[in-house]
Amino acid sequence: MAEAATADGGGIGEFLVCGDRDFLVRNSGEQVPPFPSIPPLPFPLQFVQICLRLCGLLDPMMPVRSVSVYVKVSSVEASTVALYFSASWCPPCKRFTPKLIEVYNELASQGKSFEVVFVSGDQDEEAFSAYFAKMPWLAVPFSDSEGREGLDGRFKVTGIPHLVILNAKNGEVYTEDGVEFVSEYGVEAYPFTQEKINELKEQEKAAKDNQTIHTVFGTAARDYLISNKGDKVPISELEGKYVGLCFVVNGYGPVDDFTEVLAKIYEKLKEMGEKFEVVAVSLDSDESSFNKSFANMPWLAIPHGDKMCEKLVRYFELSTLPTLVLIGPDGKTLNNNIADIIEDHGCEAWEGFPFNAEKLDILAEKAKAKAASQTLESLLVSGDLDFVVGKDGTKVPVSELVGKTVLLYFSAKWCGPCRAFLPTLVKEYNKIKEKNKDFEIIFISSDRDQSSFDEFFSEMPWFALPLEDERKASLKKTFKIQGIPSLVAIGPTGQTVARDAKNLLMIHGADAFPFTKEKLDELQKKMDEMAKGWPEKLKHELHDEHELVLMRCDVYSCDGCEDLGHTWTYRCEECEFDLHPKCALAEVKSEENKASEEAPAGYVCEGGVCRKA
Repeated sequence: MAEAATADGGGIGEFLVCGDRDFLVRNSGEQVPPFPSIPPLPFPLQFVQICLRLCGLLDPMMPVRSVSVYVKVSSVEASTVALYFSASWCPPCKRFTPKLIEVYNELASQGKSFEVVFVSGDQDEEAFSAYFAKMPWLAVPFSDSEGREGLDGRFKVTGIPHLVILNAKNGEVYTEDGVEFVSEYGVEAYPFTQEKINELKEQEKAAKDNQTIHTVFGTAARDYLISNKGDKVPISELEGKYVGLCFVVNGYGPVDDFTEVLAKIYEKLKEMGEKFEVVAVSLDSDESSFNKSFANMPWLAIPHGDKMCEKLVRYFELSTLPTLVLIGPDGKTLNNNIADIIEDHGCEAWEGFPFNAEKLDILAEKAKAKAASQTLESLLVSGDLDFVVGKDGTKVPVSELVGKTVLLYFSAKWCGPCRAFLPTLVKEYNKIKEKNKDFEIIFISSDRDQSSFDEFFSEMPWFALPLEDERKASLKKTFKIQGIPSLVAIGPTGQTVARDAKNLLMIHGADAFPFTKEKLDELQKKMDEMAKGWPEKLKHELHDEHELVLMRCDVYSCDGCEDLGHTWTYRCEECEFDLHPKCALAEVKSEENKASEEAPAGYVCEGGVCRKA
């Protein structure tokens, strides 16, 4: 049996005891009416109930609350103790707490010496009590705010959930990364020392070096996968095949779209007689969500809730969705993620199977040839969908836009940055249209309903694709639109001339038209010529701590007007402060104009020098 914690000798008692309080509290599992005055009980609950009945205060219809009991700090016998800083109002805490409860209970069932002490960050005792009622461990009494604040300060808690794991006997901190360790390794990480984590990482490395299809998908207790019909399929049936390990989560748009395309590729490869299989690894928190998505998948899966699902997230260092890991016929990992290949080539990606260098070169050449033959009509015409819509709902044939420079404007009313950018885009659009009639913009909406689409589109003087138009998905995939607002420039020949036309407009305004490399080179050359006349250093009222130095750079955000800048900036490297030359020089120009107005007759002041006119 582990030694009990004491307030002496540097154990956990040294900081869990505060003032006259030498106890923690634990839920008794019993309930009484919610009298705020009832403290943690050092005597049986039945005694309280008898007293309440004798006084006529126990109404069986009254709501109840859990009762906490005293637990002396000195009686805590666990060798490993975790301080759990958490609060009921914190969403990440509410997601992590069930995982910690699961690990706590599993360690208890294994007879492991482990205890948790909840240190609440709740705002009131009612919230604390409701949250603590779900926890099977100890807590610092909510009433002891001094003790709770002292622990926050001692362990420098700046965010929650936060889990500090200690040696109960001597107070040694094993780790302050308990949330990460518990989330990634679960009970395997016990006693949560860095040595144990290093041991687990070495085991994972060895497992990768000796990886087989069975070590990836199977466990000591399970040697099968399941189909969406409930059949158990032996893992041995995957031997000698290429296997795609697909992380899935129900209701997440990018994954749903990806698996829809993957299903078509899967069926095609099956039809071609290729040795290919897919295994779904569910990230769903509940089985009903998993069953809903798995019902539409023609492949196999690891059973929902299997520990292997969590292990594979760590094993393959999952960092993005969708992810499709490719495993070869020998059970070794060939590629940690071929999802990009499938997203780039769509259903035609099957032609790249088994996705080796030779096959991928073939796919790349096909994509290159497709891009070279791109026209506005190949982008915007699909069957009977050969039009865009105007302000009054009239259909304008795509053929009328051929030969023009066209911006594809991906945007939505719900998107704050889109709403902020729209006035600038309208202003620059009107400027360009004044001088260039062969120019147009097409709004490609990500709005969720027709009224939002109509309201946002009413502010735009250009064309749009209808809200429910199927061409939108194809355009987003073609141009890999990951965020909005986004502007893609299509030249008069139908070729893509710029995928970052938004930045170009923000930097150069209407002067960026027609967004070609030649035009941008011309603008940069012009700016370089202008820079020759600018001072190398200057002081500015927005940053009077240091001089600003003129230097060449890539895209930056101006700390004056907050617009984007490019090529040249006045910068303080020490403070990472940037000003557009136009912002920096405006003050200089203003001072020169003021000086010129005040100069005696016959003199002019410019460039920092006053001279005779």
